[in-house]
Amino acid sequence: MLTNDIADVRTAAIDSLHRTLSGPRPFAAAQPRSQGGLAPELPGLQRRMAEWKAEYPEHHVTVGRAPQAGSIMLANNDYLSLADDGRIIGALRAALDDVKTETFMSGVFVQFLDAQGAYEREMARFLGSEGVALCQSGWAANDGLIQAIADADTPVYVDLYGHASLWQGIHSAGAKPRPFRHNNMTHLRSVIAKNGPGVILVDSVYSTSGDLCPLDQLCDLAEETGCMLVVDESHGVGVFGPQGSGLVTAMGLEHRVHFRTFSLSKAMVGRGGIVAGTKKTLEYFRYTSRPAIFSSTVLPHEIAGFRATLDVIRADEHRRSRLFANTAYLRAGLAEVGIDVGSSPAPIISLIGGAEAKTARLRDRLEDHGIFGAVFCAPATPKGRSLVRLTVNSGLTQADLDRVIRAAADCRDLLVSDLRIDRDAA
Repeated sequence: MLTNDIADVRTAAIDSLHRTLSGPRPFAAAQPRSQGGLAPELPGLQRRMAEWKAEYPEHHVTVGRAPQAGSIMLANNDYLSLADDGRIIGALRAALDDVKTETFMSGVFVQFLDAQGAYEREMARFLGSEGVALCQSGWAANDGLIQAIADADTPVYVDLYGHASLWQGIHSAGAKPRPFRHNNMTHLRSVIAKNGPGVILVDSVYSTSGDLCPLDQLCDLAEETGCMLVVDESHGVGVFGPQGSGLVTAMGLEHRVHFRTFSLSKAMVGRGGIVAGTKKTLEYFRYTSRPAIFSSTVLPHEIAGFRATLDVIRADEHRRSRLFANTAYLRAGLAEVGIDVGSSPAPIISLIGGAEAKTARLRDRLEDHGIFGAVFCAPATPKGRSLVRLTVNSGLTQADLDRVIRAAADCRDLLVSDLRIDRDAA
């Protein structure tokens, strides 16, 4: 009898759904339609789209040609050339063949997942941190952390060159950003003096300029002013520090930085993010961060790949040595041909065109030589400071680097002549 009742209810529900889908739609005629009949013609959206199309009549400035055989790719963040490492690929394949747990759900429901817990503990030991939380991306790590630790009453101090995810976190927290000049501790001190203790947000290695943050000075200032410090190590972990544990540990500051975040899509060649901090705060973070609550969790095979990658990064010191040697060689070679790229040891070298049209010509001329970098423009850089970023990796040969130097030398007329002035202006 119960089975028949359930069948009757299901039949009635299906019939109701069919009537709803096939019946008249009384409000359809009242909906404003675009020419394509799909979306209302919102004036603000139409205006912004028209302005965008006028600025980019053919394609966006970041879009160049497709690389060909023999091209030198300097557009990705695989610093240690691990994307095709057999140890990592093997771990991913084995995990995919051995999936026993369904995890297509929010991260708040997978605290039972042994693989995730083991990886977080291993990563915490690697970083010298009390605890670690695995996130869906570096963006989710920053956005979620800042909205968890700040609110409308919290002054949030952010370096003008700070990653967009830091700025998004401020917005998500409902806080007001208090920007300070890039790497300028004097200016930061003056802004804190006006607004009081709060949260300071910086990158350890800045993704468009390759500058290093003066973390030792920043820790002194944070402690003196009673501020909490968040350092994004996305371009530091895997590259700097003992076994690649980051710039914070390289400088012995792991117990003075309250939170470290980073993306696993750089040297870690995966897709995820990390927040490192105290266990007490991370427990709060897991259940209050909206990205952690409302995004599907990282999958078991991805965690297997992360663990294998961590093993490789810790063991293969020769990759970091080669990376730093390649970076130093390229910087010295560019300086010899009269191109100012600064003196940072980071494997990020920017060729600054300035205006987007000029940077597009710079991109095209580099691609004529088979050199493919990554174009950065607003909002990734300040307006009028677009650039082509060359990301060095450990797999480049001296012949490759010499080609890059010759190509850049051919582009000197398209570069901002004084890098120092350009940085100070920001």
